[in-house]
Amino acid sequence: MELTDKVIVVTGAARGIGRALASRFATEGAKAVVVVDIDGDAARAVASSIGATPMRCDVANEEQVASLINEVQTRHGRIDIFCSNAGIAVGGGPEASNTDWQRIWEVNVMSHVLVARHLLPGMLERKEGYIVGTVSAAGLLNHFFAAPYSATKAAALSFFEWLSIVHGDEGIRISCLCPQGVKTDMLAMERSRLGIDFLAADALEPEAVAAAVVDGIAAERFLILPHPEVGEYFRRKADDYDRWLRGMRRLRANLLSTAR
Repeated sequence: MELTDKVIVVTGAARGIGRALASRFATEGAKAVVVVDIDGDAARAVASSIGATPMRCDVANEEQVASLINEVQTRHGRIDIFCSNAGIAVGGGPEASNTDWQRIWEVNVMSHVLVARHLLPGMLERKEGYIVGTVSAAGLLNHFFAAPYSATKAAALSFFEWLSIVHGDEGIRISCLCPQGVKTDMLAMERSRLGIDFLAADALEPEAVAAAVVDGIAAERFLILPHPEVGEYFRRKADDYDRWLRGMRRLRANLLSTAR
């Protein structure tokens, strides 16, 4: 799909990957770019800087998601591309609180379900539309320092696979963005929490990730991998699951031995 003259919505667009996506789309000849974030002031600042439209929305709130989609469709007649990018991180394992597990499930999984629920009817009626979900390499490869994050990202990946399988022949295009480290606030917080430079060495600038998304949309690829090595790791996992698990244990142990 080409980006020229398209109506594009980006959630979680006040910073990081979302901000880079909105900025890049604005330079690609989009008809309209809608900058969406739970932080309304930050969304307005980004939108003002790129000539876009700001909107505040908590993507875990179905009423707000429905209102967002309805307002954009009323204003522009359609939504061509929806980047369901908003997400949060929670570290730890089963000891993480029920509140944290529930909140990350609502944001990292149910937000995509809510978007699809209210977005698909219009796209299916037109027999055209594109949904890009920001997932993470953790959805493919796990994240051994963050069970809530990796579990929800894997669930999100499965949901987007379902959308592609069920609606791919009805004009609906689906892509999953699965980067490793990206130089965002989330990566900085994780580095501070763990005291480990995990994924930092090969971390990309958000703008490089946005460029990969533009290429992925043009090619209509399901998996968008700004770090190409993720595809190789994923193949190794499928080839020999037990060997891959042993390798992940070794990597985790090595990283912990270097922790500050």
